Amino acid sequence: MRLERVGRRHGLRGPWVLREVDLDLPAGTLVRVVGTNGTGKSTLLRLVAGVDAPTAGRVTGRPPRTAYVPERFPAALPFTAVDYLVHLGRIQGLGTAAARAGAGEWLERFGAGEHARTAMAELSKGTSQKVAVAQAFLADPSLLVLDEAWTGLDTGARAELDAAVRSRRAAGGTVVFVDHDPRRLEGEPSAVYEVRDGRVREAADLVAPIQEPVAPIPASVGPASASVARPASASVGPASASVARPASSPVGHSASGPVRAGVGPWPRVRIIVSGGPHALPPPERLPGHPVVAPGPDGDGTTVLTVGAGHSDALLSALLAASRHIHHLGSEGVRE
Repeated sequence: MRLERVGRRHGLRGPWVLREVDLDLPAGTLVRVVGTNGTGKSTLLRLVAGVDAPTAGRVTGRPPRTAYVPERFPAALPFTAVDYLVHLGRIQGLGTAAARAGAGEWLERFGAGEHARTAMAELSKGTSQKVAVAQAFLADPSLLVLDEAWTGLDTGARAELDAAVRSRRAAGGTVVFVDHDPRRLEGEPSAVYEVRDGRVREAADLVAPIQEPVAPIPASVGPASASVARPASASVGPASASVARPASSPVGHSASGPVRAGVGPWPRVRIIVSGGPHALPPPERLPGHPVVAPGPDGDGTTVLTVGAGHSDALLSALLAASRHIHHLGSEGVRE
């Protein structure tokens, strides 16, 4: 998807909110938009999502399945929570049964299952936000646009939304988001763009730089096993993973050209999975842009080496893609 010289203003003679915006949004990327209040971040997201049309320029390549969570969700709607989701699911091309099943699943995932039959007008602000977020994932969108979607969610729902965003990206979807918390999905975006004075520029200094690849490290891997060898500080669950990271994650600085998130200056983690390299998305579409190498002795496994700051996201993406994890650890990985 691409925005070419896009501009937006309100009214025929109103002031320009955005001008001359050139933006590439490849599939499988996670893009953060930053800027102070009133600079046009929400306007940019509405243009990306197709909610608003540009006053100047053009937008091409927008996927047919696009989902959008606005900054302010109109909660007082004449539906129950589940009926609203089913209605939107059908608009997005799902059959009634599939829309109802998906509605129930996503309400449960975000902790709002008990409110499925509650009228939208009677929901609390936090529960209304869970419904707003649930509708965005119903039809597996190829483009997901989130404008402060985490605001109002409880801790569990925020973590679930983080995981859902990672899964969408791992499946090849493009995610564009704004969030007031600078730690949101820290170190994971493919690019960060700043909106300032009506212009959009790549904020390369907010994205960790790619380091020189490390040489593949010989590893001894036994027969395939459902168990995962890991350091004591890491825990792996059926749908999420956590690897201890340094107390602070250094941020790289660059004054030239696009800088993408990659293997940062953190300690590196090695993940060994089943399937050859061709069974995985290319490294640039995986969280952290890992170094990918064949497993030792031609055993059919693949070794992915990534900065520890990106290991959570990468492991979640691999689990979401139903990859079998043979090993997770930092032992023996050179700095």
